[in-house]
Amino acid sequence: MSIYVCRREMGDDGPVKISAALAALLAAACGDDPPSTIEYGAMGSLTRPSGQGSFRFGAATAATQIEDMNPATDWYLWTQPVSEGGLGKGTFVGDAVKGYSKVDEDLALVQSLGLDSYRFSIEWARIEPVKDQIDEAALAHYRTQLETMKSMGIKPLVTLHHFSNPVWVMDPRDSACTSGPSATNLCGFGGPGGAMIVEEMGAHAALIAQRFGDLVDEWGTVNEPFIYMLAAYGIGNFPPGKNTILNLPAFLPAVRDYVAAHAAMYKAIKANDTIDADGDGNAADVGLSMSVASWHPSRGNMPSTNPDDVAAAERITYIMHYLFVDAALNGTFDGDVDGVPEEQHPEWANTIDWLGLQYYFRAGVSADRPLIPAPASLTPCIGGFDVGSCLPALDPTYCVPTMGYEGWSDGIEQIILDHAKRYPNLPLSVTEAGIATSTGKRRAENVVRVLEATERARAAGADVRGYYHWSLTDNFEWAEGYVPKFGLYAVDRSTFARTASEGATVFGEIAKSRTLTTAQRETYGGSGPMTPDPQFTNEFCTKP
Repeated sequence: MSIYVCRREMGDDGPVKISAALAALLAAACGDDPPSTIEYGAMGSLTRPSGQGSFRFGAATAATQIEDMNPATDWYLWTQPVSEGGLGKGTFVGDAVKGYSKVDEDLALVQSLGLDSYRFSIEWARIEPVKDQIDEAALAHYRTQLETMKSMGIKPLVTLHHFSNPVWVMDPRDSACTSGPSATNLCGFGGPGGAMIVEEMGAHAALIAQRFGDLVDEWGTVNEPFIYMLAAYGIGNFPPGKNTILNLPAFLPAVRDYVAAHAAMYKAIKANDTIDADGDGNAADVGLSMSVASWHPSRGNMPSTNPDDVAAAERITYIMHYLFVDAALNGTFDGDVDGVPEEQHPEWANTIDWLGLQYYFRAGVSADRPLIPAPASLTPCIGGFDVGSCLPALDPTYCVPTMGYEGWSDGIEQIILDHAKRYPNLPLSVTEAGIATSTGKRRAENVVRVLEATERARAAGADVRGYYHWSLTDNFEWAEGYVPKFGLYAVDRSTFARTASEGATVFGEIAKSRTLTTAQRETYGGSGPMTPDPQFTNEFCTKP
């Protein structure tokens, strides 16, 4: 480790106070040489052996979070004011950041950064706002977008399900589904219409693959499946608002349906996208993206070596990181989350070609007074909820105040290595990483540090083929509304003008030169303190 870690630890103008935990991590980290320049190869195949050693730079978005004129989604109804006929939950998504009507402008931003790829989602509710009625104008819009991307030399990575549905999948106004499944309410995942939803998602994937297979070779079925299941069907802060996490037998059927939906979409894409659009030998590379975090055993708001807490950290890592991927890879399901699957589902097996990792935070988890009952038996520090499981940040400048968590960039290194060890034949990509901040230098620091940590994992043998920054622009951050700012480009929601942050400038320099320079690493990188966030509250990173 180079001396730039020490420089950032002490500061260029004198000592900077750091936590004892961070000091311990850095104690043996300093050497005599400046950090070397990191050079990146060209973009290659996401899955083929020829892609090993390649690297791509990209940015990511999701349709519901950026697109205007999008009233057929469950999120629109969920957040729409009661006075306008909605449910009034949280901040109204409205026209988001007008990413649908401003798509050409946003694609020009991707091109101006010199990025290889753009990961975005196609809105199912826009394509099929009423069950079995396809909106050809919406399909034409997305086709034009893909043709523009091709002309710009930007490779699409298309996600088909990113946290949103047509209202008819489960109408949140009738989450109890009092009349049973119908064309206007299929009753949601895990309900009596679950098998029908799986079939509908397969049919949707088939349609999109048929229409766009000549322009798209890289597909993602679902995004952060366990986060989606937990938020929508576990704790109820996403539509349809189900709250079953304290009743595992009621929660697990939804998870099973979602695994089945992934498998159905995978098979539909493979069957219907038969055109090798980029000439790399594969017509369709199909994977999924998982939310990952750096989980640490805790008790009494301190690090813990208690075997129960250690086991709790292992359990939550297994549940959040591996359970869904194991199901898609091996065709199994571990309903009692004991690490040994008891259900066989051969129809799910081998329905994953690549795996995306999406990393944002470090957090504690405890077995003390478990709020999530057996067999999970744990209490994580998440969403600002703390009964002793939350840990102080390794350094207070790592706190991300508007999200209420610690954004420890270095944590992704071990997570990548753990996934590479568990899935040695599954190519990896970082399909999301970023930071909520309005301070441009903090965003640049996050970009550089995540790239440094990813490169250390690659040097240790992990097959990581790319990095997509979340997000291209500021957006609607689901239940958090518009307060967190994740964009490389800030968006003024009164004019919808896009303005480049320092993070965009630095990321563009890296992508265009395909190098992370010594100067950039000394300015933004290392493992020391970051530029402070002006909204910082305390060492536990609670929201303002």
